[in-house]
Order: sequence, then structure tokens, then C-alpha cells
Amino acid sequence: MNISIIITQQEHYKYSQEICDTIELSALLRGTGIAKRTPEYIQKKMESKDAVIALDNGKFAGFCYIESWEHGKYVAHSGLIVHPDYRNLGLAKQIKSKVFEYSLEKYPDAKIFGITTGLAVMKINSDLGYKPVPFSELTTDPTFWSGCKTCANFEILQSKENKMCLCTGMLFDPKEKPKDPPKHPFNIRVLNRLKLIKQALFLKK
Repeated sequence: MNISIIITQQEHYKYSQEICDTIELSALLRGTGIAKRTPEYIQKKMESKDAVIALDNGKFAGFCYIESWEHGKYVAHSGLIVHPDYRNLGLAKQIKSKVFEYSLEKYPDAKIFGITTGLAVMKINSDLGYKPVPFSELTTDPTFWSGCKTCANFEILQSKENKMCLCTGMLFDPKEKPKDPPKHPFNIRVLNRLKLIKQALFLKK
């Protein structure tokens, strides 16, 4: 395989529908909540060069895009996906590393954050220097949280006034140590137990 990870251009607009379908199918198979994307929104991110795409000789292999909030004070990476044909090859980490480095270049003063239920994504974030934080340390921009409306767990988020959900918040602050991000020990057992506790609390009938 000859996979390249590059900043999106006009020639990549044709992959928008496939990206959306792959993201939605992945969420259904995992049984997790997801904020749905439209091809139009994905293309908009491509047009503004706020996205990276992984291609294997023209075949779609993976994708991730950048969102900025509060006039660039915060940046988030969303829609991280790897096509089923390219999973278990470490591609997700490569894509995440690429979009992370690109974010530091394009938004050098922004705090980079994310919310996720995926332990694999948490591990990648931790390796890049993110640390788990309460939602109060993330953006307060209502537009960001309204993006969770299509997630199956949105009612939980609303009931907790955007302060807690099944997702775990993670944050990287470039001002802490920008040239050598601190590593925060990742304990998959602890985070998995936290995830199970949240599910027991929030999903109980």
C-alpha cells in the first residue's frame, strides 16, 4: 500500500459522501452515539483547507477535519475515520498526528480539545500530550455543543447542562510546553471503568 496523508484540495470533494457513509456505518457497528455530518459540511471543510485525507493510490483510506471556536481560541478535531479496509494498520494515529501538527501550524495559539467515547482515540490523544479534563475547560460556544444534537446521547448532555456526558473531554494546551508536549499516563483500565460507570449512571432505565 502507498498511503499518503495530505491537506484536502478541490480534487478531494468527490469523497465527501463516502466519508459521511463510512463515519455513520462505523458508529452503528460500535453502537456509539455520533454527531452526523453531511457531504456539504465535509466539502466546506475541504474548501477551507481544514481537513486532511488519507488516500491509497486514489482510494479513500481515512479522514479528519478541524473546527475552530471562540475566534480561534479553541480547536477541535472531528470526523476521524479510517476505512474498514485500512484498519488495524496504525493509520488512525498517523492521521491524528498529521492533523494535530497541522493545527499547531494553522492555529498556533489555540487550545486543542476533543470529546470521545473511543478508548483508541483517547490513547492517541494521550500520546500527543492531551489530558482528560472536565467539560468546563472546553469551549463554551453553543454552536459546538449544538453539533451533538444528532448524537443518540444528546439528551444526557442536555440534562447535565453541557457539563458531562458519556464522552470524555481531553485538552492540549500549547502554552504548557509547546516544543515537547508533556505525556500524561494513559491507563486504559481506569478510563474503561470510568466509561462503564457513566453508562451505568446515565443509561439506567
